[in-house]
Amino acid sequence: MIHKYKYNDMNIVLDVHSGGVHIVDDISYDILDYIKLPMTESCPEEIVDNLMQKYSSEEIISCYDELYSLYKDKILFSEDDYEKFAKYSVASPVKAMCLLISQDCNLRCEYCFAETGDFGMGRSLMSLETGRKAIDFLLENSGNRENLELDFFGGEPLMNFDVVKGIVEYARKKEKDYGKHFRFTVTTNGLLLTDDKIDFINKEMSNVVLSIDGRKCVNDKMRHRIDGSGCYDTILEKFQKTVKLRGDKEYYVRGTYTKYNLDFSEDVFHLYEQGFDQISVEPVVAPETAPYALTENELPEIFSEYDRLTERLLKNDKEGKHFNFFHFMLDLDQGPCAIKRLRGCGSGNEYVAISPNGDIYPCHQFVGIDEWKMGNINEGTFNNEIKDYFASAHIYTKNECKNCWAKFYCSGGCNANNYIYAGDVHNAYKMSCEIEKKRLECAIYIKAVKACENQ
Repeated sequence: MIHKYKYNDMNIVLDVHSGGVHIVDDISYDILDYIKLPMTESCPEEIVDNLMQKYSSEEIISCYDELYSLYKDKILFSEDDYEKFAKYSVASPVKAMCLLISQDCNLRCEYCFAETGDFGMGRSLMSLETGRKAIDFLLENSGNRENLELDFFGGEPLMNFDVVKGIVEYARKKEKDYGKHFRFTVTTNGLLLTDDKIDFINKEMSNVVLSIDGRKCVNDKMRHRIDGSGCYDTILEKFQKTVKLRGDKEYYVRGTYTKYNLDFSEDVFHLYEQGFDQISVEPVVAPETAPYALTENELPEIFSEYDRLTERLLKNDKEGKHFNFFHFMLDLDQGPCAIKRLRGCGSGNEYVAISPNGDIYPCHQFVGIDEWKMGNINEGTFNNEIKDYFASAHIYTKNECKNCWAKFYCSGGCNANNYIYAGDVHNAYKMSCEIEKKRLECAIYIKAVKACENQ
């Protein structure tokens, strides 16, 4: 399988199963439209007939021979060596957990998938006792995994910060007993950040996610307090201070773009200009009836904006400046292990979420959906049938994914979004698919430009 496309003056060909990227001339690009598999050693007359008005027969035959050599060497139209690993996509130890430490929030973001923080289940905070039981659950279900990940999420986790600290302290004590190591992450809107909290976060959290949408006018339109006032002026300086004091520890600022800011590259660069060099600005996922939702009507403008962002990033790099834009960070060297490429984040299998009352869900986006409740840590229950179901959900069980050129980069997309917006974990949520494919084309182009410059 190949995917070919033109980007500015480049003809780009991705060999899907090997991950190889080829920059080809016009005649090679055109011949690829007419190649049928398996390729024959001699150039088919049909190809010559179809292209003789543009190229001579000698040029066509010579170019075909070069493409045939690539085919024979399994560099082009390489076979799918990944499907054979699908049988190994089985239930695995739990290695990561999301704790909804606060099912409450001090913001009322209009696009919040968690229904402004309470997930439609009422506002509550996790107790330290439940948090400790969650740690015990993770330790006892992690098998031989030594490195465990735990995300403090909400709502707004800093509304329950004493419990966050208590859970970290408890987990650190348990590490030695179990021979494990915890890697903590916290996601915060920043309103409650203080010097003491920043110090603790920078000491204990391996990563911190700082929520801000970009320019003040964009951020405050969607991310406002209960009284309707914006939060930008309060959080910006706190975020800058947090990042400055983190040193080389991981962080990123995370924003959301909606129908209201389709010029989102301005928000990406605004965040960069405020001193942040790890940036994620992602498309809102929402029902089409929401006034801020992205629909197919917006796709041409969204695609144009990603093109614009691509050119701005390349120009920025040439000027000796650089920052990481999360969705353009692409590994073309076969990336993670085969199983991870097939099923992605591991939700419901290697990764689960725990609500304040101890209920277990496949991930934070499934919280509150009763049919996906996997058990409860206070009751000692855990539904392994649901775990097996998610373990076996991968790109080869998703009909629209297994024949898609982008399958190894999105790994079948977000299971929760597929379920909520496409009706089934095994269906593809088309809006996300189209945006993901555009981002991949931009990311591959950036890689190709830099590779050519370094030759």
